[in-house]
Amino acid sequence: MTTPKPKVRIVATGGSIAGIGPDRLDYILYPELGEHLTIEQSLARIPEVEGIAQVEAEDLVSVGSTAIGPADWLRLAQRINQLLAEADTAGVVVTHGTATLEETAYFLHLTVKSAKPVVVTGAMRPPTALGTDADLNLLDAVRVAACPEAAGKGVLTVLNNEIQCARDVVKTNTFRVETFKPNELGFLGYADSDGTVVLYRAPLRKHTTATVFDVAGYTALPRVDIVYSYAGADELLVNAVRSHRSDGLILAGFGGGSYPPLVIDAAAQAVAEGIPVVLASRSLAGRVVMTPRKAEQNFIVSDNLPPQKARILLMLALSITSDRQEIQQMFGEY
Repeated sequence: MTTPKPKVRIVATGGSIAGIGPDRLDYILYPELGEHLTIEQSLARIPEVEGIAQVEAEDLVSVGSTAIGPADWLRLAQRINQLLAEADTAGVVVTHGTATLEETAYFLHLTVKSAKPVVVTGAMRPPTALGTDADLNLLDAVRVAACPEAAGKGVLTVLNNEIQCARDVVKTNTFRVETFKPNELGFLGYADSDGTVVLYRAPLRKHTTATVFDVAGYTALPRVDIVYSYAGADELLVNAVRSHRSDGLILAGFGGGSYPPLVIDAAAQAVAEGIPVVLASRSLAGRVVMTPRKAEQNFIVSDNLPPQKARILLMLALSITSDRQEIQQMFGEY
């Protein structure tokens, strides 16, 4: 008797993995054209996927990922949770543009309520270009989503044969196919050249079923803004956030958590006015740690989350609590 193949559901959102360029040598103009293959058209390019899984696919949206934000994250998380609740679904693949792929993946890492594999993939070269990575990345993502060993590890990203943790992965290069890296922490494994999914590590920070975040029924999230530090920066941008009465603020500072004096003074005033402020770093790796002065000023520190991911965690945290200590604990757990 033939063993039935696992069922993998694909939710497509557009991006370079589905982009249509003007010719086979175009690697830069296709986002401006804004045309995309449907997910069924993308799958037709890789009939080999039929040997891996039973695939059912749908297009949630069809846009470049620069247009994707919190409303789309909520729709996506809610749809994925619906699909994973079906007993015969083995895993889910999300196709996504690479510009904000790491942000969507981390949001899902915190809000998916299943241990089944969820894999986010994209491409750096559109399917219409020579040397495209779109087809293999999609095939690899299905392979990982169908793999039982990928379960329980949170949301994963798969590009360039590398399996990465959604919490750690960041885009590091504007055009190269090896752009997604896990900071200094190491990726988790390979969707390797012999067709085998090989995993060597697993994430330790809480994710998916172990988080307190359940976004079922949510239609919006608190607004959190990011202010980037640079030499000579003043209070102007922080004061803009204060005057807008945003729900939270992330400060992207220098090194281990230092900031221009006028920026940090304005941020302290924002905290005094009731706006939670998380201190992050524009450095590519390492932690921002608590100090007596930061604690006295009631700041929150981001641990090693980059600003764009600290924003996501603060948005979700503020959806359930405004207590500074509770939020700081979340930054230590997630």
